[in-house]
Amino acid sequence: MKAKYINPFTDFGFKKIFGEEASKPLLIDFLNSILPQAHQIKELSFNNWEQLGTLELYRKAIFDIYCENQNGEKFIVELQKAKQNYFKKRTNFYSTFPIREQAEKGNWNFNLAAVYCVGILDFTFKDYESESQKSEVVHTVKLKNQNGNVLYDKLTYIYFELPNFKLEENELKTNMDKWLFFIKHLEDFQSIPQIFRNSVFEIAFQKAELASFNTKEMDAYEHSLKHYRDLKNVIDTAFENGKLKGMLEVILEEKKQMAKKAIQIGININQIIELTGLPEEEINNL
Repeated sequence: MKAKYINPFTDFGFKKIFGEEASKPLLIDFLNSILPQAHQIKELSFNNWEQLGTLELYRKAIFDIYCENQNGEKFIVELQKAKQNYFKKRTNFYSTFPIREQAEKGNWNFNLAAVYCVGILDFTFKDYESESQKSEVVHTVKLKNQNGNVLYDKLTYIYFELPNFKLEENELKTNMDKWLFFIKHLEDFQSIPQIFRNSVFEIAFQKAELASFNTKEMDAYEHSLKHYRDLKNVIDTAFENGKLKGMLEVILEEKKQMAKKAIQIGININQIIELTGLPEEEINNL
């Protein structure tokens, strides 16, 4: 069935929904759904997405969305389609830009505005300390000391692992639930679900409807969609190849263990070769 709405995991789609001037009410509503009450946003302005370091050796950082609220608090919002080994380090690096740009000339008391880095991930982290963390959707990270007390409360990282978000439409309770459901399933909708009626989400559906795009927008979206699909195919292929490689490694290890037991009970090497298919040199090494 042909898609009616945009794929929000494309660069074009994500910025169309959240990164345009007309999208401010949507971005404000989304950010307010994840922010504490004391940091709710009333007004929002977009900043330059491309930030350059103060030294030439600093590489350029390009954010999906970079904005600030009425109090000068900074927000970086990133949509990450593919797993990256250094994604957490990248967001740490990104967070230094809105911190450094607050520096004032002359005497300054270092009173910084809060910085939030929000990552919407189409993959899951693997480096968990416990089994229970593997199914968590939201990770809120702050700078804490060895006792778990927040040392600095003006730098916050919020990561959403969308593959772990399993709620169905009738299970959505909070506004954050609705936004995650909307982002994860938007391309699959053929009409606006009842739970999104008479709300800011209707504006989001209007902006995401492909039939409303002009030729220039449609060309840009198709190009972005092709890039997304190519990237996904590369990742899926790499996963399958890695899966096959892992299976072969397990089989090889099982053959080695079988050969070791055969050696221990005195089976001659020719029979072991025939039994396991391992080369003679490999068996001798065992």
